[in-house]
Amino acid sequence: MSATRMMILGVVQWMQPVHGYDVRRELLSWSADKWANVQPGSIYHALRKLTDEGLLRAVATEQVGARPARTTYEVTEKGSAEFEALLRSNWWHLATPPDPFMAAFSFLPALPREEAAAALRNRATQLRAGVQQLQAAQGSEWAARKPTFVSWMWELAMDRAEAEIAWCERVAKRVEQGEPYLPASPPCDRVSEDAAAEEPVAGPAGEQDRTGRPDWPDEWVDR
Repeated sequence: MSATRMMILGVVQWMQPVHGYDVRRELLSWSADKWANVQPGSIYHALRKLTDEGLLRAVATEQVGARPARTTYEVTEKGSAEFEALLRSNWWHLATPPDPFMAAFSFLPALPREEAAAALRNRATQLRAGVQQLQAAQGSEWAARKPTFVSWMWELAMDRAEAEIAWCERVAKRVEQGEPYLPASPPCDRVSEDAAAEEPVAGPAGEQDRTGRPDWPDEWVDR
């Protein structure tokens, strides 16, 4: 739920004022239901709950013809602070699956570069500690009494962790060196909204703007 709250608050802050329908469409265009465990059916409920908690503000409700009414949301000062707190928690703390880190990484421009690089190296340190724990367990008397395939499973976990450690360190260096987060202007005109809606798009960081989305908030970019 923390990942869902963070992503909804982040998308609203990025696109505000924004309809709940567009928040849902944006998150599903990232396939966030698959890699961030953001359930499509929970998005409208979360919008209402965040509004009840004073984290979002409903600024307008409109209805066109027989279509369902659409509410437009903005993030409150309290909601902005909650987003920042959730974002930093998911960047700095290594969690058990489902790990919300990928959801947090989708909002990379919202963190100062120095902090993002430090958080990535902190994640590498935590992962390295986990590898060391498994290595110690493998050589223990307790592990010798376990089936051999248990050790193989630990090897898989360690190999995955080592790959992520290398990735964290590599990306931290790119962040520190000032490598741009966003691409150059698209070489072609933006497609129509209907055509764009048919084409899935990953998270905003590093993607071309093909759907008329707003730019990142000024305070998030080049920090």
